[in-house]
Amino acid sequence: MATQARQRQRRTPAAAASGERLRQFYKDMLLIRRFEERAARAYTEALVGGYCHLNLGEEAAVVGLMGALKPTDYLFTNYREHGYALMRGIEPKKVMAELYGRVDGVSKGWGGSMHMFDVTHRLLGGYGIVGGQLPLATGAALAIDYKNQEDVVMCTLGDGTAAIGAFHESLNIAALWHLPIVFAVINNGLGMGTTVERSAAEPELYKRGAAYRMESARVDGSDPASVCEAAGKAIESARGGKPYLLEVVTERLRGHSVVDPAKYRSAEETERLKAHDILRVFGEKLAADGILDDDAIAGIEKEVADIVTEAADFAAASPHPDAGTLFDYTYASPVPNDSRRLPGQPLFEPLPLPGVPT
Repeated sequence: MATQARQRQRRTPAAAASGERLRQFYKDMLLIRRFEERAARAYTEALVGGYCHLNLGEEAAVVGLMGALKPTDYLFTNYREHGYALMRGIEPKKVMAELYGRVDGVSKGWGGSMHMFDVTHRLLGGYGIVGGQLPLATGAALAIDYKNQEDVVMCTLGDGTAAIGAFHESLNIAALWHLPIVFAVINNGLGMGTTVERSAAEPELYKRGAAYRMESARVDGSDPASVCEAAGKAIESARGGKPYLLEVVTERLRGHSVVDPAKYRSAEETERLKAHDILRVFGEKLAADGILDDDAIAGIEKEVADIVTEAADFAAASPHPDAGTLFDYTYASPVPNDSRRLPGQPLFEPLPLPGVPT
């Protein structure tokens, strides 16, 4: 029943996008797919450490949302962020090097999969704490409003995050102060392993905006053109001082993280996801419309494969950070009494004991 309800959210693709832009959407979706597949492989090879959460299945949502932002707009996101970093224009090799924990990574190897940050591309962080990005994104929108600037903040979050206190607090203050922010809920139907229908009294999450008199909408996340169109309306509203709640209904092809076997899914559900793979379905739709053909798809596939291979080779060749730099980015500016100790070093040098050689 839940699956049928989600399928009813599917709509026809937005017709406004040009053939050229639809081809770019496909290429971008394919880049995210192949990049994430390579990242998953690298994790099994122990080249990626810590946690690793992939955008597999959510490519259309990522591409559509990022396609609606201006380069000067700001993005705050969560720990499922690789695709967002790529679509903000960060070089794939820098994103892969960050996954590998190398100095040439976008966060110099100290952030890893969950904590990428690049002020040049106005990606102000992936956040490992569920909902940790919400108050910070709202604060950034307040700063933009205070300075009377034209930029917008987009804050993406998962469906499970819509249940925490910071979600309601952030929406309330954004609506109360008319802040230029779009809250984009990526509803993949599962908060880790629990379905939205079993965890939310109101599973249509966009309706929560009504509690704060905030404009909101729900969009089919399997079509990048539809997502981009809906995101454009949301951003236009936010830029005019009316914050917006956008729910993007999508799917997650794998488990919550790389190490999650997703045993909470039935065999039938797994087969349905494979049969309705959005990348394949979107490619077939473009082929049927005469926008792509087999040769074009093969050419894009090769181009993307080369990019991902180059990124992996670059990451593997990049050096590891020196342990002496461990505390270099603890503070944004120098502070008194900042400890430079490395792990295991004593706070003070031990005092010499009588009769004990030093």
